[in-house]
Amino acid sequence: MKLILTNEVSGLGAPGDIVEVKDGYGRNYLIPRGFAMRWTRGGEKQIDSIKKARDAREIRDLGTAKEVAGRLGALRVTLKTRAGDSGRLFGSVTTGDIADAVKAAGGPLLDRRRIEITNAIKSVGSHRVSVRLHPEVSANLDVEVVGS
Repeated sequence: MKLILTNEVSGLGAPGDIVEVKDGYGRNYLIPRGFAMRWTRGGEKQIDSIKKARDAREIRDLGTAKEVAGRLGALRVTLKTRAGDSGRLFGSVTTGDIADAVKAAGGPLLDRRRIEITNAIKSVGSHRVSVRLHPEVSANLDVEVVGS
C-alpha cells in the first residue's frame, strides 16, 4: 500500500514522505490515527505544502542542531506542578509542558513532538528527557519537577 505520511512516524519517515507499507499496517494503524493518507495524484500536490510546513519547523542543518543541543545541555529547566504530600503529581508532565518550560527558562523554541519521555513523569524530582533535534542529533535535557 502506498501512503503519504502526514506526521512523523518513528522508523518509517517524516511528514510528506511517500512510503510503501503492508496493507494491514496502513489500513489499521496509520490511516485511522491520522499519521498517513492514501497516495493519490491529487494528494501528491499536498506533499508540497506539508514539506514547506516541515521545513519551517525543522532545524535547518546539522551545525545548528549541534549548537542547540549544546544550549539544551547547559540549560536548567524547572517545572512547577501540583503534587501531593508524598511527592506524587496530580496527573503527569506532558511534552507540551516541557516545551513551555524550556522556552520560559530561556531556551530555544522546541516542537513538542520532538520531545521523547521514556517513562511517564508522575513524581517530583529530577528527570531526563530526550529531544530529537535532527535525524543525526539528539540532546538530553534534565527537567527538575517541583511540587507546589
